[in-house]
Amino acid sequence: MPGFADWKIVDLSVPLAHRAVSEPMPAEIDYITHDRRGLEQMTNLFGIERDDLVYSNGQGWAVEEIHAITHTATHVDAPYHYGPISEGRRARTIDEVPLEWCFAPGVVIDVRHKKAGELITVDDLQAALEKMRYTLQPRDIVLLQTGADARIDSPEYLKQPGLGRASTLWLVEQGVRVIGIDAYTLDRPFVDMMADYRRTGDGRFIWPAHFAGITREYCQIEKLANLDRIGRSHGFHVSCLPVKIDKASAAWCRAVALIPPEPLEVKPRTT
Repeated sequence: MPGFADWKIVDLSVPLAHRAVSEPMPAEIDYITHDRRGLEQMTNLFGIERDDLVYSNGQGWAVEEIHAITHTATHVDAPYHYGPISEGRRARTIDEVPLEWCFAPGVVIDVRHKKAGELITVDDLQAALEKMRYTLQPRDIVLLQTGADARIDSPEYLKQPGLGRASTLWLVEQGVRVIGIDAYTLDRPFVDMMADYRRTGDGRFIWPAHFAGITREYCQIEKLANLDRIGRSHGFHVSCLPVKIDKASAAWCRAVALIPPEPLEVKPRTT
């Protein structure tokens, strides 16, 4: 039987990059290099001269200073992101999210046929699962494949479909605790939600997938990539362990798919 060393690892993450065009609120990264400020920091800290750095030939360390919100690059949203209360209790922050939620079997649901601004409905999800001949299991990590990651270096990246309240709650009712997407947001684009609100005056068009987490507790992985490289719709694991940031609404993660040589057998699971 093949061991874990035979499993394939697919990187599902995008980098936290300096002034990325895919971010409405982009990160700023100050790169401190070996020969300038890194050298200055080391000589000041240790009280030495440059020539004293014998092993490095007078070079200091490299360090980066990052100014960014926790919702840049590939990241996991905690229930606290959606509101202070979830399921009638204090909403969990990212350091309180159960790690079992973040390492679990994965399921890719292909919604690439949906156009930018369209709603991914319950019918869409059920039809995709029926085509796959797969029944969602408790704690499955669902990964929505929109194809938006192919446009990440373009303003077109922000044009995507998204979940609504009913489709989000339907997934959570199946026992899903983490929902991911290879796009900027789990909801439809901001411009489409705003357009519907202005047309109708109905505030229920604003952020319905996120706000569904007030009713039913769940997490999101936003800004995934490379779902096409997994090569199967299920029978693999996902790791999306978030950085442990105290009392935060989200944290960056290095999401990966762990793919065995043969699809894993699906066994009924409990929450």
